[in-house]
Amino acid sequence: MPNPPPPGQWDWWFTAAVVIAAIVESALRTLPWKEAQLLYVVMAALVLPFRRTRPLAVTATVFGVGIALTVGTTLAGAVSDGIYSAAFIVVLPYSLLRWGSGRDAIIGMSVMAITPWIAIVDDNVLLSDAIGGSIFLLFLGAVGASVRYRSTSLDRAVEQARLQEREQLARELHDTVAHHVSAIAIQAQAGTTVAAGDPDAALRALDVIEREASRTLAEMRSMVGVLRRGEPVDLAPQPGVADIKRLANRTADPVVEVELIGNLTGLPAPVDTAVYRLAQESVTNARRHARAAASVLVRVIGDEDSVRLSVRDDGVAPAPPGANAGFGLAGMAERVKLLGGSFSAGPHPEQGWFVEAVVPRRGGTP
Repeated sequence: MPNPPPPGQWDWWFTAAVVIAAIVESALRTLPWKEAQLLYVVMAALVLPFRRTRPLAVTATVFGVGIALTVGTTLAGAVSDGIYSAAFIVVLPYSLLRWGSGRDAIIGMSVMAITPWIAIVDDNVLLSDAIGGSIFLLFLGAVGASVRYRSTSLDRAVEQARLQEREQLARELHDTVAHHVSAIAIQAQAGTTVAAGDPDAALRALDVIEREASRTLAEMRSMVGVLRRGEPVDLAPQPGVADIKRLANRTADPVVEVELIGNLTGLPAPVDTAVYRLAQESVTNARRHARAAASVLVRVIGDEDSVRLSVRDDGVAPAPPGANAGFGLAGMAERVKLLGGSFSAGPHPEQGWFVEAVVPRRGGTP
């Protein structure tokens, strides 16, 4: 199951709305332990946005403090219907079963199950209320569990379908290539055998080899294109470090400047292409995400052992681009890792956003 998303803007807007509602309610109603109940709602609202990433911690904190508050007010002889603004915590059973582990669910539901029965010591709470409250919490948890199961099953089914399809395509590619290569090998052997006594037969064999090789290449192009999820296969020469100069643009906004320094010739193809792709993606990200940026500086330095790439803009550093944004920071880091290098990215200490990669010239080969 994919990791749950971190708190977003709407989570904090919801928190702010709950806090405001609690303040207004406490000002308009006469409540025992008013300050304590208001503090409880504010605390619960502030941790609520983390219900997806830390469901057990949030549930245990909110319901644990709520139980303590209920016991305190009851022992003090205070009678109260409670603060209505706290009703939003009913989303916690759903969150616990939706995003928590099995262990989290058992512990969290146990804590929540205690709450209605602790409240029954209050003369205002009936046995039927405690039973109804328990059933309601269980129902919300069941809804969360069902949504989780459906989401997980759907993701698993989609991924399984993709794997099966790619496996089938790979098998077909293997069979097709094996067939044509076998034909090529047979014709090559025949041509070698008859070349001395029958030159025309040798030429016919070469003609068959050419046709079989052309068909093999065409079918491989088609299959590889499908395996790449429908993306067209780029058969043109792959760009390299020298092509980074084409990223420079003094008329764009922001202005892109490129500096190539040191020994950058004779690089292995994987390293040459990787450095270009990293620079290209970094410049694209800077143009899309850097706020108020006037310039982007791309600097590539080559020495005897490695190639160092740095890309920095002078804008307001944004949040990291999402995993689905183009090549993505995760993809960039993975590419550098496979080549045996190091990668870092983030807000620059002085200003803007930076990307830095160091790739060994040998490209990870021993």
